[in-house]
Amino acid sequence: MNLILLGAPGAGKGTQAEVICDHLHIPTISTGNVLREALKNGTQLGLKAKSFMDSGALVPDDVVIGIIKERLGEDDCKNGFILDGFPRTVPQAEALDEMGVVIDKVIDIEVADEKIMQRLSGRRVCQDCGASYHVDYKPSQTEGVCDKCGGKTVQRKDDHPDTIKDRLHVYHEQTEPLKDYYAKTGKLTIVEGQEEVSDTSALVLKALEA
Repeated sequence: MNLILLGAPGAGKGTQAEVICDHLHIPTISTGNVLREALKNGTQLGLKAKSFMDSGALVPDDVVIGIIKERLGEDDCKNGFILDGFPRTVPQAEALDEMGVVIDKVIDIEVADEKIMQRLSGRRVCQDCGASYHVDYKPSQTEGVCDKCGGKTVQRKDDHPDTIKDRLHVYHEQTEPLKDYYAKTGKLTIVEGQEEVSDTSALVLKALEA
């Protein structure tokens, strides 16, 4: 089964990709991982991407699409794959179609912006050991101190409210139109993100069978 996972930053796509991966035994393919792999392997497209990344510029669509195409051609994708973080825009989705890549199902994990703000802005990470906490759902025993190593827990830059707002704005403007794009093909299934991750996972697995 060839799948695309959609959802705003903080909607829990990564976790659900792992659940699907374990259930269907197919690889998860994320743009970041594929780019890093191409750089590590020194492929022609990887080196091309590196020139943009080194200068701080966005990697152009044609390079990203080329790298994704190479990855989808590998043996472990023969029985299916999960695309997480690609396509991000309608032009990228159109390019995927032009490549002849057949998508069986698109699952969109819906979580309200307010809930995402609460989830992400409340995260805290230990500077020393990387342990993760949340001020509401999983606080450390002493505020600002890691339970595991006693290091200082901090809010990552990505989890600052202003950064989250910017990321959500980009998502609604550039990526959300993909819902309409795939709804027209009849391949879109919307899953409402739940408070408990396991409840969302149950809905996602049910959507795969539909």
